[in-house]
Amino acid sequence: MSEVQRRDGRLGVGIIGAGRVGPVIGAALAGAGHAVVGITSGSDDERASAVLPDVPVLDALDVVRRSELVIVAVPHEQLPGLVAGIAEIGGWQLGQLVLHTDPAFGIEVLRPAAERGAIPLAVHPAITFTGTSIDLRQLQAGYAAVTAPPAVLPIAQALAVEIGCEPIVVAEADRAAYADAIEAVTAFSRSIIGQSTAQLREIGVENPGGYLSALVQSTVERALREESDPPPLI
Repeated sequence: MSEVQRRDGRLGVGIIGAGRVGPVIGAALAGAGHAVVGITSGSDDERASAVLPDVPVLDALDVVRRSELVIVAVPHEQLPGLVAGIAEIGGWQLGQLVLHTDPAFGIEVLRPAAERGAIPLAVHPAITFTGTSIDLRQLQAGYAAVTAPPAVLPIAQALAVEIGCEPIVVAEADRAAYADAIEAVTAFSRSIIGQSTAQLREIGVENPGGYLSALVQSTVERALREESDPPPLI
């Protein structure tokens, strides 16, 4: 890392995972002044390049070697093997920040990287990603679950803020419960909306998704207000 980067906090950021999450996180950090130095190929490289134009596509090891901060945004079942595999070939670097975005894992999954001197961080932005620039606006209104060793927790919190989110600390032991809550609300919402739109379509309502939009949003917003802390006055 250069002296200028050390002084102003700017980092070279590499992205492992070119799905819906990684490129958007990279774009958010680029907007905060960091430099995205590379991204791996993924399921939709065209979409990723639209969010991160002119960022070189590299293999995972090259991304790691070029980066002060590595964002690992891969499917849940791939994360442990990926982290361990890079450790086995000596990829992780002393003092390097390694941040994953999986809701269910804390920092234990990053132990192979930490054992080689990397700094493990778990930051899950609590939004549903589309993989487009629309997500950048959603991040500005969102929260992020943050888990990190106590000594570097402020770093994880600062990165969450730079992504656009308000950080909420979630203990390592509570990550599974946190992930269950996230999965429950997203899966239930999709299921109920799918069921309701299908019923409206059957009785001839055109564009049932559009018909329900204001109702669903207002109902969800009211429910969230009722569960807010402190509770609303009305």
